[in-house]
Amino acid sequence: MHPSTHAAPPAPLVPASSRKLPVDLEKLQTRLCRLVGTAIADYAMVEEGDRIMVCLSGGKDSYGLLDILLLLQQRAPVSFTLVAVNLDQRQPGFPTHVLPEYLTRLGVPFHIETRDTYSIVKRMIPEGETTCSLCSRLRRGHLYRVASELGATKIALGHHRDDILETFLLNIFHGGKLKAMPPKLRSKDGRHVVIRPLAYVPEAELARYATLKQFPIIPCDLCGSQEHLQRRAVKALLKELGERFPGSVENMFASLSNVAPSLLLDRRLYDFAIRASALSSTPNRNISPGPPPCDQDEEDPF
Repeated sequence: MHPSTHAAPPAPLVPASSRKLPVDLEKLQTRLCRLVGTAIADYAMVEEGDRIMVCLSGGKDSYGLLDILLLLQQRAPVSFTLVAVNLDQRQPGFPTHVLPEYLTRLGVPFHIETRDTYSIVKRMIPEGETTCSLCSRLRRGHLYRVASELGATKIALGHHRDDILETFLLNIFHGGKLKAMPPKLRSKDGRHVVIRPLAYVPEAELARYATLKQFPIIPCDLCGSQEHLQRRAVKALLKELGERFPGSVENMFASLSNVAPSLLLDRRLYDFAIRASALSSTPNRNISPGPPPCDQDEEDPF
């Protein structure tokens, strides 16, 4: 164990599953557990003996992620352990006592990594410009290092369904690429596996869960304080689409796992130059050569 990692106290609180919950909270908790469990199974996110580093920012999503993983830990057919990690970026006024007190009450092992990335971001990014990209790169480097030091086999992030859809649209509108956030990916150096167990969970349900559970939310003074981010505009667009065309957001998300490469325009995925004679002679054969190696950045902002 890393020397500054706090072990769970010998007598943790009574497990949440054994306490009587209000009906609304119990129903929502059951649904979230089902959605997270399904995503974990669909993408083989958790294996026997995994040590999962849960990245805890103090926002509603990461609180919800940790809470649901703790519940699933009691029910899962495989055995795995959890360690919560927070990167204290030295933001002015950040309440450093909140997360340690919360995690100690839960009986969850945790590690607080203190790195002054806040000053670096504020120094390098002009006032008014988006800080997300640099902030994400700095966080990713520190979290990968901490994962190695803690012996974590998986790194769990709190990105939900809406994050995936927003990233998908941002890449289309501003990047000219058809890509999103995968529920599971391996780092470029092959040393780390990142998982997103909340991939199937709508943000609105996480927000409601956070309210019902009364998580001690800590606001972000970097990305969370910027009012004119492109992501905010895309979030508003998705909300409008969902209201004007019921079911459209759900269908858009479903389309990400129902791809027809030959009906797109990427010549690296499908050989459009194949001769007509070959098509007629092999009508039932899959003529696509499959995706060849291509220069794509598989890493996403943390």
